[in-house]
Amino acid sequence: MSSPRDWRLLVAVGITVLAWASAFVVIRYVGPHFSPGSLTLGRLLVGSVVLTLSMVGRRRVRLGRREWALVALIGVAWFGVYNLALNAGERHVDAGTAAMLIQVAPILIGALAGLVLAEGFPPMLVIGGLVAFAGTLVIGVASGAFGSATSTGDADVAGVLLVLLSAVVYSVAMVAQKVVLRRVPGLQVTWLACLVGTVVTLPFAGQLLHEVAAAPTRSVLGVVYLGVVPTALAFSTWAFALSRTTAGQLGVTTYAVPPIAITLGWLLLGEVPALLAMLGGVLSLVGVAIARRPSRPVALP
Repeated sequence: MSSPRDWRLLVAVGITVLAWASAFVVIRYVGPHFSPGSLTLGRLLVGSVVLTLSMVGRRRVRLGRREWALVALIGVAWFGVYNLALNAGERHVDAGTAAMLIQVAPILIGALAGLVLAEGFPPMLVIGGLVAFAGTLVIGVASGAFGSATSTGDADVAGVLLVLLSAVVYSVAMVAQKVVLRRVPGLQVTWLACLVGTVVTLPFAGQLLHEVAAAPTRSVLGVVYLGVVPTALAFSTWAFALSRTTAGQLGVTTYAVPPIAITLGWLLLGEVPALLAMLGGVLSLVGVAIARRPSRPVALP
């Protein structure tokens, strides 16, 4: 029987996956009214406000110099560069394809965690990661990222490269976050990193003010949603989960994002996926299930 701690971990992962899947769709939705820089700043401003309110009355851990450097790295790379590159990439790539391409990250996270954090390479994690990544490749072929024209989504080389850049910086930042979480609470790390990301994207403030004034209310609400749910809430639940499991295992759970993002894109944006994309999504979920299974210890003769 699962312990309460196990259930909290599952809920945290579930919230993160659903919120991040929805973010791909909302970014596409508000894209016509917000440029990549202003959308990033708007999202982080809202997230910073929510997270600051969440920190009121909470105990804060004093960070060391190394921890501050890692938090700065997380803020610049994950909250800043990741969002900028993803927002720009989704101007050229549909939501489902973007979600699929980001799934290069768990492979990189698993490799970095195995090397840098000495988490090793559990057999089930490796097998599950390969199966899930195969699923994302199937989704990519079906969605047009590799030249197929079997869906209503769109993709070009610039968009693909920008989304892949997001995946790289996300991988590096997550490994850095795992180190900080050894001593600092997840909510505090998320709050500080979000503030750092907000500061580094302040040059887009003028652009944001101009675009907010011109954008329809529904698009402004979309930016607010991105700040509250996929940023403040989901990054916090992610940090909670990361502090209670390995980076490699948690990274693989994001393979559940593409099938959800594709379904939402289909329902809300009319980006209809091909049957092959659906099969790829199922394969990704199978890979997640395999990766989450504990590896059996090898019996000694």
